[in-house]
Amino acid sequence: MSYELNNNYLDKLAYLSIKRGVALQKGQNLLITAPLESLPLVRKICEHAYKEGANIVTPIFSDSEITLSRFKYAHDDSFDNAADWLYNGMGEAFDNNTARMAIAGDDPMLLSEIDPEKVARANKANALAYKPARERITEFKINWNIVSWPGKAWAKRVFPDLEEKEAVKKLGDAIFHASRVTSDDPVAEWDEHNKNLREKTDWLNSMNFESLHYDGPGTSLTIGLAIGHAWMGGASEAQNGIVCNPNIPSEEVFTTPHALKVNGKVCSTKPLSYQGTLIDNIQVEFKDGKIINAKASKGENVLLKMLDSDSGSRYLGEVALVPNSSPISQLGITFMNTLYDENAASHIALGQCYTKCFKDKNLNADQIKRQGGNSSAIHVDWMIGSGEIDVLGKDQNGNMIPIFKQGEWCN
Repeated sequence: MSYELNNNYLDKLAYLSIKRGVALQKGQNLLITAPLESLPLVRKICEHAYKEGANIVTPIFSDSEITLSRFKYAHDDSFDNAADWLYNGMGEAFDNNTARMAIAGDDPMLLSEIDPEKVARANKANALAYKPARERITEFKINWNIVSWPGKAWAKRVFPDLEEKEAVKKLGDAIFHASRVTSDDPVAEWDEHNKNLREKTDWLNSMNFESLHYDGPGTSLTIGLAIGHAWMGGASEAQNGIVCNPNIPSEEVFTTPHALKVNGKVCSTKPLSYQGTLIDNIQVEFKDGKIINAKASKGENVLLKMLDSDSGSRYLGEVALVPNSSPISQLGITFMNTLYDENAASHIALGQCYTKCFKDKNLNADQIKRQGGNSSAIHVDWMIGSGEIDVLGKDQNGNMIPIFKQGEWCN
């Protein structure tokens, strides 16, 4: 499908993903996971990786038809198992400083017609098996990056009224715009963008807020922040000393909330695509950090199963601020892909916290828990921001400082 896309922008995206995304170092190995359909982009990424001095680039491909065949024909015990050997190998690779890149582009509704019980079991088994790899990523031990490919099925989900080729081209154009590769020098543009995000994180870290307070239609929510939390956004330094941009695109600044200090009600402002199901109009109530009531106008059954994934899945692991004027928001597209939709609006994530979002980077698991960090096998972002949401920060002296007014930065 690459002939339908702007090959110049595709090449720029591949170059950006290596140069500023994963920030691959000379002599470093790179592991790529990608849908088979994204092969044209992966080939360009590999080309630029080797030009930058990569040692070995190892792509691992997935295919939607093969995924579906499992759910259609595998025996029942299959859904309680996962490829732990693969994830153990990934964990070992990351421990040896292999960089990580993921290409997003699958059909967000691929499993929508599959028995949700099978999907839930398979995802739970996969989440548990993935732990050795996931922990290295959430702890930011290595440099990593996610970029996207406009898959045919995904494009048709986003633009159902268009012919397939037109839908792919339109989604591709949106990805290129959101990823800031339509300029003459995307690397320079990302350097400027990272500088702006750094100014926001520096201000938030200097304020050292005790909690955030959200007000808007259907929302009155207080989110306590973890003890010793640190805000991050844009380019950040991994534990291996490499400064990378984990997400392309990215418009957010984010930190770790205190898992036991979240109270109030909040509703989603955009749909959440999860496990092949679109969950819409989420409404939840928190008490002492835990979701005690939850409902949705669509996909409620899947939402409730997700909330019961494990003991940490009803608690927050991330809070992120995104202005309503972000380029992704202004596109007016529901991508049904968290990488994009979370960068169109402020959001929260249920489940595992980012252990990198603490001032002290050497905390162990028990210390992170004592300071409010949550632990879970899941990490699911959903959007709560809009042009009608105000956010105030409570400082250590009890003063309420405006952060967002009608969805925009106040400072």
